Amino acid sequence: MRRENRKRLSIIILFFILFSPYPSLGEDLYEFRLDNGLKNTEPYSYVLIKKAHADQPHAKSILEEAVKYSPNLPAVYFELSKISFSLSPQGIFESLDYVIKGIAAYQRNFWWLLSIAGLLHLSLVFSFIMAIVIIISMRLLMEAPLIVHDIAEDRGKALMLVFLILLSLLGPIFFIAGALFLMGLYFSKIDKTIVYVSLLFLLLSPFLLRITNLFFSASSPELRAVVAVNEDKDNKYATSILKDKRDFASRFSYALALKREGDYREAIKVYKNLLSSAYDGTAPGVCVNLGNCYFATNNMEAAKDLYKKSMEIKPLPSALYNLSQVSRETLDFEKGEEYFLEAVKLSRESVSKFTSIVSRNPNRFVIDETLPMSVLWEYASSRSGEALNISLLHSNLTLVIPIVLILLFYIINKRTKYRAYRCKRCNAILCEKCAKGFLHGQMCPRCYMSLVKLDELNSRDRAAKVLAVYEHQSRRKTISKVLSFTIPGIAQIYSGRILTGMMFLWLFLFLLMVTVLNPFFSTGLLSFSHSWLTIPSVILMAILYLISNLSERRRLNRGWL
Repeated sequence: MRRENRKRLSIIILFFILFSPYPSLGEDLYEFRLDNGLKNTEPYSYVLIKKAHADQPHAKSILEEAVKYSPNLPAVYFELSKISFSLSPQGIFESLDYVIKGIAAYQRNFWWLLSIAGLLHLSLVFSFIMAIVIIISMRLLMEAPLIVHDIAEDRGKALMLVFLILLSLLGPIFFIAGALFLMGLYFSKIDKTIVYVSLLFLLLSPFLLRITNLFFSASSPELRAVVAVNEDKDNKYATSILKDKRDFASRFSYALALKREGDYREAIKVYKNLLSSAYDGTAPGVCVNLGNCYFATNNMEAAKDLYKKSMEIKPLPSALYNLSQVSRETLDFEKGEEYFLEAVKLSRESVSKFTSIVSRNPNRFVIDETLPMSVLWEYASSRSGEALNISLLHSNLTLVIPIVLILLFYIINKRTKYRAYRCKRCNAILCEKCAKGFLHGQMCPRCYMSLVKLDELNSRDRAAKVLAVYEHQSRRKTISKVLSFTIPGIAQIYSGRILTGMMFLWLFLFLLMVTVLNPFFSTGLLSFSHSWLTIPSVILMAILYLISNLSERRRLNRGWL
């Protein structure tokens, strides 16, 4: 059955549960799942969200019930934020509090965290590439004549152009890097930072591609099973999918699912085997869960020993709490109280959650440990498959080429004696060689004679030159003023402040990509996206636009072009 069909079936079943004539069925479902060690019932919470949309007068109480069934679901908190918002101080702060809780819930929900990480990662990478492409497109017409002038003066420099053509055959990313390499030689000293950053991006591109591949290929049956168990959502799927898997995360999750389903002997066997391969970060959790299996089989002493062994490696609130429970069960109330107080000191919040679900059921009387989020990420990364290659070369050569380019750019930039430049007044192209060593504030000889050394030209030629300079400067100011009303950073790039323009442009494109790509990174049965990002992104884009526009117009008014 396809995933979409399973989602529809889940919604139909849960709608039946929700609107059943038996009022206690929802509460029975909650208790039944807690007895199976499951604290998150996301499909049911999504149904409650749907019901809240249809029943606005009671929406808040319905959504608060949804939080009870799925405390780790960000969508519920964001919906509560919308319902609670009003223009009063209380409404604003209450709404903001729910937003903060929703953001905090990302840390406890793997798929939501994976989704937003993918959104931010792709937005960051794509916006950087787009910004570099825009810079190359804008500066190409300005820098190409300088390159042509240098080649005309020194035929040996044509080798750089041949080098760019050969580099472009390796792939589009290499062509972009090569084009920026050539043009960067004519950038100002501070703007050359963009070239180094871009080549560093090329160096890191295989690593970035592996991360990208993780977001597109992470959704395997094994990963879904592991996440479902460790986020207290489902057990049965894991018992069928993970049975014959040999990696640590799968075996740990399989044993946890078995224990919750009541197959204690098999769970004990798996956990014992895991103890030999567990490292310090996971060994305490294995000890706690193995102790819980022994508790369920009434082997209290073995359970106590394992809880104490866990604390020797790393003190966990669950180990101390479980020790207090088992100690009281064996009538050692003094020790039970002592362990309970130690657990409270270690984490009052965790103990509060433990006591809120306590009952005589083995899955609720003692608390299981689950794999931390970092281990889930490592497991997802290990199953993401081979990343796409950005060139026709072997991946090792793909790493070597950017390093060579960085060193080559540094050497050429340092050793090049004659380099074409533009007259700051009339935009004429010249170099020290063709201007016979003349250099005065990057002005060509005619501008120097027209504007500084007035006795070198007659009045008619000087007036004509001054008029031509004025027309050129007026045209540049007009173009820059028009560009200041477009995308932030464009005007700065045109006027020669390339690094400043790059920062404006990259940040603006990143926020724009976050807004545009957001709907494609939907999560959950009702396809919730990270819509809370939209408003701050739009506000920041507006602020960037105003700062960029005002900054450039201020420069123009002061004649800094």
